[in-house]
Amino acid sequence: MTQKEIKGNIHSIQSLGTLDGPGVRFVVFTQGCNLRCGCCHNPDTWTAQGGTEYTPAELLQRAVRFREYFGREGGITVSGGEPLLQAEFVGELFRLCHGEGINTCLDTSGSILNKAVKDMLEHTDRVLLDIKYTSDEKYRRYVGCGMDKPIEFLEYLNGRSVPTTLRQVIVPTLNDSENDIIELKNISKRYHCVDKIELLPFKKICQVKYDNMNLDFPFAHLPTPTPQKMRELEECVLRS
Repeated sequence: MTQKEIKGNIHSIQSLGTLDGPGVRFVVFTQGCNLRCGCCHNPDTWTAQGGTEYTPAELLQRAVRFREYFGREGGITVSGGEPLLQAEFVGELFRLCHGEGINTCLDTSGSILNKAVKDMLEHTDRVLLDIKYTSDEKYRRYVGCGMDKPIEFLEYLNGRSVPTTLRQVIVPTLNDSENDIIELKNISKRYHCVDKIELLPFKKICQVKYDNMNLDFPFAHLPTPTPQKMRELEECVLRS
């Protein structure tokens, strides 16, 4: 298959995103995911079928229309689903973006590391890496892979000096203690590529998606974290 024939299966596009990397971003959500996280907001992205096919050039053409909004920090972010499942496509999209001077950002679970992923990272300016828990047991129970997968991915990013933001969705009773955050900080301190930690509150607005798809939402019984709890944990992140 030639580069021009590469196509990606895309779930949706957000033209002016502000929560998916630095600045204002053109956000592409890929279709398909290899994990089954208990807190997943987008069960409609799990299957590889059902999205819309694009070539990298077609997506770039859409993204450049919003270049004036990107400013100095913005650009394009590819999220999911899990974009590592379509690493060849994302790599070519990012290569084209760099040709246009557009900043590239990858939002991923870091559960796959192969040649296509490594090639893609050659054209990636920043990675938003989800470290969902700080224990292997919780990873295997609530994510669907071992914690060794994202750590291996993080080690590779560190070796390549790819600027990295660690992200964690805070789920009450599972990872919302100060010790959990201290462990997350300890991970970040071992890798010089990590320059930021972001904590995101667990939300249940996705319940309607599970209901419409006749699926059980595994974390439906858990509460959302209070604003006060989020502030306390964010203060813990900032403490040395």
